[in-house]
Amino acid sequence: MNTLLDLAVTLRLNAIILQVRPSADTLYRSKIEPWSEFLTGTQGRNPGYDPLAEWVSSAHCRNLELHAWFNPYRARHAEAKSPLAANHLGRTHPASVKSYGGYLWMDPGNPIARKQMLAAVRDVVERYDIDGVHIDDYFYPYPVTVPTTHQAKAKSAELDFPDNASWKRYLASGGRLSRADWRRKNVNDLVADLYRTVHQAKPWAKVGISPFGIGRPDRRPPGIIGFSQYDKLYADVELWLARGWLDYLVPQLYWSCVKTAQSFPTLLDYWLKQNPHRRCIWPGLNVNAINNTNQSRSVEEILRQVKLVRSRPAATGEVFYSATALLQNRKGIATRLQNEVYVEPALVPAMPWLSGCTPESPRLRLRANGLDLILPGDHSVTKIAVWRRRDGHWSFSTQPATWPRITLTADPQFGSVDAVVVSVVNRTGRESKRVFWWQDASAAAKNDPPDFHSEAAPVFNKPTVATEPSSVALLRLKYSLCRGDDTVLYCTWWCIKYLQI
Repeated sequence: MNTLLDLAVTLRLNAIILQVRPSADTLYRSKIEPWSEFLTGTQGRNPGYDPLAEWVSSAHCRNLELHAWFNPYRARHAEAKSPLAANHLGRTHPASVKSYGGYLWMDPGNPIARKQMLAAVRDVVERYDIDGVHIDDYFYPYPVTVPTTHQAKAKSAELDFPDNASWKRYLASGGRLSRADWRRKNVNDLVADLYRTVHQAKPWAKVGISPFGIGRPDRRPPGIIGFSQYDKLYADVELWLARGWLDYLVPQLYWSCVKTAQSFPTLLDYWLKQNPHRRCIWPGLNVNAINNTNQSRSVEEILRQVKLVRSRPAATGEVFYSATALLQNRKGIATRLQNEVYVEPALVPAMPWLSGCTPESPRLRLRANGLDLILPGDHSVTKIAVWRRRDGHWSFSTQPATWPRITLTADPQFGSVDAVVVSVVNRTGRESKRVFWWQDASAAAKNDPPDFHSEAAPVFNKPTVATEPSSVALLRLKYSLCRGDDTVLYCTWWCIKYLQI
């Protein structure tokens, strides 16, 4: 845990997305679902500590957000070893769980499955100091093919998800939708209920989704082809954006800029245009494709994608898949991100549609070699943003609101601090008015404070399914300063970054 969090700090990232519910089991203390097998090797066995509580505390100490990542429908991984615990949904309500493709999946058409998922989310949001809730692209499962023979030729056919019982109940109740539209409605209802559930419990908590990166077939830009999540996973992502049922979207744009049929810039622009409520759009970048094979993605390709995101004002950050690649610093990707594009920290972008008010400005009090901050009596304030000037050079940093003191330490290159700008930021990203301190009061009268801008947004990426413990993502979003310049641990993780531009 500490290694991953320290890496996030080193790379000047902003948030972690931690997998807390991999297969209707948990990486936190729960009276609703059993402990995850990933912790001890046996589902339901108490590991003797609360992983989520430790991750939240350790992330916040490092000034990182912590988003809890839930898998909404998977009930058992294909490589799971231990039997289902007595209180697992597959044992307590077996009719709501279906076997498909070697996995167990909750049936999205069964009300018990949706109720269970929402109860698990509400439980975590109410009991833990998380900053957001995240789900990925696993709605109805990806199709499984089975061999078949037709006219003496071997072929394969898709195996339909076994939800006949739920479908028949729907028809018997008078339902008139087609089966595909009914399945989409089941997923839509979950997404809408998830958004309401989270904000009823904590109005400021963020809700994010990282779906497959290609949109509906009837809306795709010319030349874009590929898998249809609309028809196969029954995920109507464009509708979710149109209804405002999420706070940030992380489309998994895991293709290169030159791959015409799944062009990164074309798909990025597509999703930016599907966003009438101006929610945050943070594309997922596939750093995991950097490897030692002949098909390896180049580091230059990833840096090019970061620059493309920054060139779109409506795109405010990116997410990396996966943190494993960053932790291993494959072909120097982490070093180059740190030295070339994430040169300074950044603030999390504001989400003004969420509940809350702009915090009041702090007050400054000069002390020996530092400034004490008197913070407003607003418990939603979580971060302090600090700009220091040394010999005309401004530098930016952030610190938790639990550290209300600003050091004025001299820099070996630029010398002593002669001016400071400070603001506080609350949990929805709203920033207070900035306050200023000048070492030379006469200089304050002669010099206007710098023209700072804040334009932030995050970055995510989703790991592939694996059998190791939970996953983490780091987030990096955009933030412009004086015109200056993601993982859940399945042993893959996500990186979120508010990017500096």
